[in-house]
Amino acid sequence: MAILPILVAPHPVLKQKAKPVEKVDARVAQLMDDMLETMYDAQGIGLAAPQIGVLERVIVVDVHEKGEERRPMKLANPEIVWASDELVPCEEGCLSVPDQYADVTRPKAVRVRYIDQQNEIRELEADGMLAVCIQHEIDHLNGVLFVDHLSMLKRNMLLRKLQKQQRSKASA
Repeated sequence: MAILPILVAPHPVLKQKAKPVEKVDARVAQLMDDMLETMYDAQGIGLAAPQIGVLERVIVVDVHEKGEERRPMKLANPEIVWASDELVPCEEGCLSVPDQYADVTRPKAVRVRYIDQQNEIRELEADGMLAVCIQHEIDHLNGVLFVDHLSMLKRNMLLRKLQKQQRSKASA
């Protein structure tokens, strides 16, 4: 397994739409494993392939609580097949928009169809943090960042803070 570099906004790859994988073969399974290791190393709860520069529809998530055993999930070609009418706000952050957080309103629960690491089609129902995380990562596959759900004013403020933070890191 390998820890891969995570792209940071405004990298142009983050705004591109990812292509479906034909099947989960050894290469895609290795990609999933590397993404999981990268996500854990960055202390994230989700990671999409475009965030590491791979324009394929692959995400990994793990929303286990501190002190609990890890519960990694690896999903290829995830698609939301149902979303609840009830919407909930949740504070979100992103490994590609480091140290920036904002409330995003999303469906409270979703049903997702995907291909697992054994190339089997599966469905799962998710609510709470898992639903938020899966929706956030699927957004990445469509070239959407969580800041794109904010008002233009709020989005611009966050992105300016991020650019300032990146400049001060580069000059340090």
